[in-house]
Amino acid sequence: MNRNIIPLLTTAALISLAGAAHASSDDAWKQLAADVEAKCKKAAVAIDKPAASVDPFGTSHFGLALVTGKPKGANGLVAQICVYDKQTKTVEIGSELDAKKLGLAPAR
Repeated sequence: MNRNIIPLLTTAALISLAGAAHASSDDAWKQLAADVEAKCKKAAVAIDKPAASVDPFGTSHFGLALVTGKPKGANGLVAQICVYDKQTKTVEIGSELDAKKLGLAPAR
């Protein structure tokens, strides 16, 4: 009889822990996305008034964002890929990509 109750207690404990983890993880994901957005925008020094589209979860190790905007001193629309290291909380940003070629801007 004792063997039958152990799986039930284990399942009940896991369910209660999962609910608590989910409640705090919503705030944690929002905070991560806000940090990724802020740091990626700051890193996009070649773009006037950059906008960042943040992957809400990223990967297990990295936050990801696509930063878009008008290149400084030029016309058009460019995009840059931004990678945020979740452990060190630092970002690296890629080179400018033509937004039209990515399908992000309407063709003229």
